[in-house]
Amino acid sequence: MKNIRLYSLPILLALLVMPGCQPAAETEEELVERARGIHERVITLDTHDDINVANFTEEANYTMDLDTQVNLPKMRAGGLDVAWLIVYTGQGELDDAGYSAAYENAISKFDAIHWLAEEKAPDQIGIAYTSDDVRRLVGEGKLVAMIGVENAYPVGLNLDNIADFQARGARYMSLSHNGHSQFSDSNTGELNELWLHDGLSDLGRQAVAEMNRVGIMIDLSHPSKKANLETMALSRAPVIASHSSARALNDVSRNLDDEELMALKENGGVVQTVAFRSYVNSAKDEAFRNAENALLQEIGAEMGVEIITDRSQFRSMSNEERAAYMEAVAPVREAAAARASEITVEPVNVSDFVDHIDYMVGLIGIEHVGLSSDFDGGGGVEGWNDASETFNVTLELVRRGYTEEQISLLWSGNLLRVLDQVQAIAAEIQAEQG
Repeated sequence: MKNIRLYSLPILLALLVMPGCQPAAETEEELVERARGIHERVITLDTHDDINVANFTEEANYTMDLDTQVNLPKMRAGGLDVAWLIVYTGQGELDDAGYSAAYENAISKFDAIHWLAEEKAPDQIGIAYTSDDVRRLVGEGKLVAMIGVENAYPVGLNLDNIADFQARGARYMSLSHNGHSQFSDSNTGELNELWLHDGLSDLGRQAVAEMNRVGIMIDLSHPSKKANLETMALSRAPVIASHSSARALNDVSRNLDDEELMALKENGGVVQTVAFRSYVNSAKDEAFRNAENALLQEIGAEMGVEIITDRSQFRSMSNEERAAYMEAVAPVREAAAARASEITVEPVNVSDFVDHIDYMVGLIGIEHVGLSSDFDGGGGVEGWNDASETFNVTLELVRRGYTEEQISLLWSGNLLRVLDQVQAIAAEIQAEQG
């Protein structure tokens, strides 16, 4: 059970400064021990963990240490208190059939999360709907699930579904994913400068107002820059970017540039820095993957197994073809792991990840920055490859001189503050509307 600290206003005001210095003459052992104490006391919260409903059955579920980056044993092992489990739907056709299939997919994921927390393992994990729920569940020694919706596509054209999703536990939602939705252009439009709405659609503007009304945080991590700036100008409540890093450090369209970050600061929101290798450092990640693939190709040739390096080819496979390929390549990967020392290129790591935190803290202030992994959705860096390694992030923050109070804000305080504000503004709007 965690000893949860509440901080006074003078202490919180003091946190607006950049990280301080660690105690003089501290040994490595003392630093690690101090970091462990901090990690135990603060509430650690990761805003983006994808799920597959196949892992929410009696035969395979998160009470088991599955081959997933997040599950309950890994959360316990790494001291990760809160996982936002994601109701993700890929972008499809903007027609009735597409909306219907997307809604069905979303509901299956809502139902899976509720099954885990309410039927399978209510003694181990609970769903939080407010910041008070988070603190209560952590205080009871339980793990915490929260629910985010990645892509509002399943809402279809019926804005009543936004309130329905909120009632099912959704506490944030993005207006698009990879591909333009009925609500918003996606960041992917930058690839060829082809846009559908030139920002938000009229329906998207209505969705912003409705999300404010029902108390769902608006997530900026996938829409286009123009859509994000418009959203922040329209929203009465603070917004979040649930899994994005700094574009100034790595120029990819999934990261936020300085103009977006400054607008987010003005809005009062928070950007949840994401530990996704190619968003943290694309060049370094590409160099490592090329070296890794070369080793896999060499071993594959020795074993008579063709290694696929084109991701589009892998995605185009049927489920059966993909399963057969993964079975064939497993011994190749095992052999490559045994020869990993032959790869001399360094992978993207926790230090590279925290560089983005440092940058954004310096630009917009520590009260507007948080942490996320995008586990089981492509995320993870060397040192934080799954939930069991969560302590390594706290350790790196301590090495950089962040204080316990600052680390508490980064891990959960800022995000929960925004949630509180969003819910308070929703209550105000509902009172105004009678």
